[in-house]
Amino acid sequence: MDHLLLRLIAPLLMAAPLACAAQAQGKLLLTGGVSSIDGAAGGGLSPWALTGSYATAGQIGATAYLTRLPVQDYGFTGYGAAVASGERAELSIARQDLSAGATGAALGLPGLRLKQTILGAKVRLGGDAVLDADTWMPQLALGVEYKHLDAGGLAPTLSALGAKRQGVDIYLSATKLFLAQSTLVNLTLRATRANQNGLLGFGGTASGSYSLVPEVSIAYLLNKQWAVGVEYRVKPDKLNSSILGDALREDDWKDVFVAWAPNKHVSLTAAYVDLGSIVPGIQPRRQRGVYGSIQFAY
Repeated sequence: MDHLLLRLIAPLLMAAPLACAAQAQGKLLLTGGVSSIDGAAGGGLSPWALTGSYATAGQIGATAYLTRLPVQDYGFTGYGAAVASGERAELSIARQDLSAGATGAALGLPGLRLKQTILGAKVRLGGDAVLDADTWMPQLALGVEYKHLDAGGLAPTLSALGAKRQGVDIYLSATKLFLAQSTLVNLTLRATRANQNGLLGFGGTASGSYSLVPEVSIAYLLNKQWAVGVEYRVKPDKLNSSILGDALREDDWKDVFVAWAPNKHVSLTAAYVDLGSIVPGIQPRRQRGVYGSIQFAY
């Protein structure tokens, strides 16, 4: 799967030089967001209606990123790339690797790693976050994410719970930039069946239908290079009604972040993240940690 991912990422990165000649006409720093954990442009936890890179109308841009999030009992690594056609559309690919640590050992699966590949597409429906900053019209985008999970030794357990190993998320994002107040607000509505973002499969025996859940991001631009903000992502909690009950309860995700973009080619994001309890029947304490991400844009 890793070799397949590299073959898929290669053409995205080859498209990057097409945007370099027009960097001087690109978007304002940080107004394209950063790479989310699922690969789409936005905040760290949630996609926005904006496209990644600094490409504008008639330009092609690309981004690549690496993210690391260690929490008390798990370790998360994510990486990927995206290509954008101005503000019209974005294609992304992401790879996620979760080390289950002591939880895997408690399940009799020492060294358990859950790996997920995500293919994403986003299309702008209307509005322009920058050009419409003096109106109440937000930028709107419709996105889809296809997720495929490699559950390793946990696959039989997920099958017994009725959780599938692949799923599709559909989301609608509205992003509003208030330039005079140096503030960006985003609301995303996601239709999903994903358990822990898909790392524990999709749906379950007791609840296999889609749930519509909100995600909110607020960012304040301190200056043209620095931004701070918060995110809150509601989770569907599909496995809580399984035969194991509260042992698989899923909590909402939240973070407080700071992002720094010294120029249009690189940005760094750090955040304090609270993922709630993950498999609380085994590890009941909340999973909190410091998220770090680097993104390269062209």
